[in-house]
Amino acid sequence: MPVVMAGGPVAEAVLAGVRTGVAELASSGRRVGLGTILAGDDPASEGYIRMKRAKAEELGIASSHVSLPATATQQQLVDAVRRFNDDPAVDAMLVQHPVPPGLDYDAALAEMDPDKDVDGLHPCNMGRVALGLEGPTPCTPAGIEAILQHYGVPVEGRDVVILGRGVTLGRPLALLLSQKRPGANAAVTVVHSSVDDWTTHTRRADVVVAAVGVPGILRAEHVRPGAAVVGGGVRYEGRKLLPDVDESVADVAGWITPRVGGVGPTTVAMLFRNALRAAQRRNGRH
Repeated sequence: MPVVMAGGPVAEAVLAGVRTGVAELASSGRRVGLGTILAGDDPASEGYIRMKRAKAEELGIASSHVSLPATATQQQLVDAVRRFNDDPAVDAMLVQHPVPPGLDYDAALAEMDPDKDVDGLHPCNMGRVALGLEGPTPCTPAGIEAILQHYGVPVEGRDVVILGRGVTLGRPLALLLSQKRPGANAAVTVVHSSVDDWTTHTRRADVVVAAVGVPGILRAEHVRPGAAVVGGGVRYEGRKLLPDVDESVADVAGWITPRVGGVGPTTVAMLFRNALRAAQRRNGRH
């Protein structure tokens, strides 16, 4: 049986550090502030915002929120971003994705103060990741890196194959894991829909990360026995979660993330770590 790499223990370890950091700032009279912007009335997005705001309050982080109707204009969205840019009580912020048709998420993101970008997806922060500079790190890649480290998966000098090149996961994760530093320093290959016979790459890999959002695309015959497998991509059919990694992979993998409770909890934890670090940087403590 493989080692099941549950994200819960990893997330709790990260959040314990967040609680400590938040309390240290609070002792000096500085409360960490998170701003959230929601446009439209998508039920899933509303649920995500409720969860993030509730978790912020639990951690001692002040939560500010702007809700815009589905009929909001691009200027109204930009104005909300600029309002948080100018608010000294807001250390970090996010625009919940996706936004309604007619609104441009990327344009709104570009208006954001990069140092307040809690998702780590601003073009400036993606550049920081590429250059190995300090700044907000994209949450899901950071969470996957933390999972691999927590469960002792050898990465340095090993073959890592990432299935998918999306801007929120595949591309930044490849940058992170190829950097020369502890827990990384791997030989990273990124494969995608234009790569002929991508399974030749995954079958030789020591670590495979599936991040394409195609249910069951990675099967047992695509994985080298004993490899570590991380399911980063999912798709929903109604309320049912369908992961990229087929259940058969558990029969051959040495380490594997569970279908539920794998990468998700660590993604959320890294968001709050980014928020804390943003506040620490603004207070000269990081």
